[in-house]
Amino acid sequence: MTPKVPAPAPPLAGINIKCGIVAGLVARADRLGVPCDDWFQGTRLRREQFLAVPPVYLSYRQACEIVARALRTLPGEGHGLAVGTSQDLGHFGLLGLAMMTAANFGEALRIGVQFAPITGAMMELQLQPDAPAADGNVAAMVVVARMGTHEPEIEAFLCEELFASCLMLGRGLLGPQFAPDRVELAYPAPAYADEYRRLFGCEVRFDAPANRVVVDGRWLGMPMPAANPATAQQVLELCHQQMPRLSASSELVAAVEKLVRLQLAEAPRLLDIAAELHLNERTLRRYLREAGTSYQAIHDRVRRDAAEALLAGSAANIAAVGAAIGFHDPREFRRAFKRWTGMAPRAARPRH
Repeated sequence: MTPKVPAPAPPLAGINIKCGIVAGLVARADRLGVPCDDWFQGTRLRREQFLAVPPVYLSYRQACEIVARALRTLPGEGHGLAVGTSQDLGHFGLLGLAMMTAANFGEALRIGVQFAPITGAMMELQLQPDAPAADGNVAAMVVVARMGTHEPEIEAFLCEELFASCLMLGRGLLGPQFAPDRVELAYPAPAYADEYRRLFGCEVRFDAPANRVVVDGRWLGMPMPAANPATAQQVLELCHQQMPRLSASSELVAAVEKLVRLQLAEAPRLLDIAAELHLNERTLRRYLREAGTSYQAIHDRVRRDAAEALLAGSAANIAAVGAAIGFHDPREFRRAFKRWTGMAPRAARPRH
C-alpha cells in the first residue's frame, strides 16, 4: 500500500478562486434539473460545499475543469449570460461596497478592476483610457478581459458571465438606464448572439481582437449612491487584505512548494503548477529564476524532504515510498535519492 504524504493545511496561496462562478453553475443545474455531482469527481470537492457559507475557495485549474465539465453537461446555450444576470450588487460583497462608496463611477470602475480577484474572477482585467475627447477629457474607458491560460472551451462562458455580471453591477450603481457604449468579443458569434444585444443594449462585435467593454465618458463622472471618503478608505483597506498575494518572490516560492507537496504522487509539471497559480509557464519560470531558484530545484527539495520523512517514520518498502513522491520506477527513485542525499534510500532508514 502506498503511504500518503501529509498535505499542508489550507488555505494555499494558489487556492484563491472564490466559488461564485461554480456556485452559479450549480444553482443553474438545480433550476434545470441536471445532476452535477460528477463535476467534482477527483477534486476533493462536493456539490454541497458550493451552497454553503462561508464560500469555498479552489484553484484556478480546478475552477477551469469544473466549468468545462458543467458546460458539457448543461442543456441549451447562453449559460454565462444566465449566471451573470442572476447577480446583483449584493453578490459583489466587499468590492460592491467599495465601489458604492467611491466618489464617482470612474473611480468605482478603477476599484472594480483592481480588486476583481477578491470576487473570484477567473479572467484578468485591465482598465485602459480610450482616445481623449475634443475638450481634453476622457471620451471613454475600456475594460479589457483576458485569460491567463489558453482555455478555448470555456472562454466564451467566462466572458459572458463576467460582462453580464459587470452590467448588473453597473446598473446597481447607476440605475437600469446604464449601458456600455460597445462590447467586443474575441470569439465567433454564437447562435444566440441577439441575446447579447438585447441584454447589453449596445453594439456587440464578435471576432474582435480582444474581449473589451467600452464605457462612454459621460458615465464616469456620475456620483456613487453612497459616496463617503472615510468609509471608502476603510473598505479599500479590507479589499487590500483579501487580495491574493503572489507578487513577492518568497510567497511565490512557498506557493509552488505547497502545490507540489499537495500533488506529489502525481509528479506535477511546471505547466500544471503555473496553471494553478493563474500564470503561464514562461512567466512562472521567470519569477522563480528572479527568486534565485527553479521549478526543478523546488520539486527535488520537496520530494527529498518527503522521502526522508517517509523512510524515517514508515515501514513501507522502497517502491511504495518512491511511488508516494511520484516515481513509478523504484530504480529511478533510488538514483534520485542518492543524487539528493549521497546515500541509498535503505541507508536512510533508522537503525534498530
